[in-house]
Amino acid sequence: MSNQQFRDAMAHLPAGVAVISARLGDDYRGLTASSLVSISLDPPMVLAGLERDSATRAAVVETRAFNVSVLTRTQEFIADRFAGRAPSFDPLWRTLPHRLGANGIPLLEDCAAWLECRLVQVHEAGDHDICVGEVTAAAVGSGDPLILWDRTFWTLH
Repeated sequence: MSNQQFRDAMAHLPAGVAVISARLGDDYRGLTASSLVSISLDPPMVLAGLERDSATRAAVVETRAFNVSVLTRTQEFIADRFAGRAPSFDPLWRTLPHRLGANGIPLLEDCAAWLECRLVQVHEAGDHDICVGEVTAAAVGSGDPLILWDRTFWTLH
């Protein structure tokens, strides 16, 4: 099986779209992720697959913390920016509406939901790391979620 065959098959699994954010010193980091899974209610935990070579993953592992901003259908451009498919942004996120969570890590405004996480485990998985976070705070916003299916963004309506 080729890498492309695997990618094509997995593109047919619908997934929610989120931005995983981290902070290293005064720099904010972020990446678009569609591999976010709830794995435990007690304690509340999620796992996120982060590309091993990404600056965001390095910051998550070093600081042992990350946040999740679950994107809405109106935030497609933000998903593209953090996936590297749109113009880059400054490391302080001055052009993006955001606030800092209690852990000092950015959370994007106007999202469907937010999570603040403390990193508890990291597992190597091919070219990614599975980062398991204990959720220390969560909130729900409004708006329909942004969904990735067949390499295209979709909405529920």
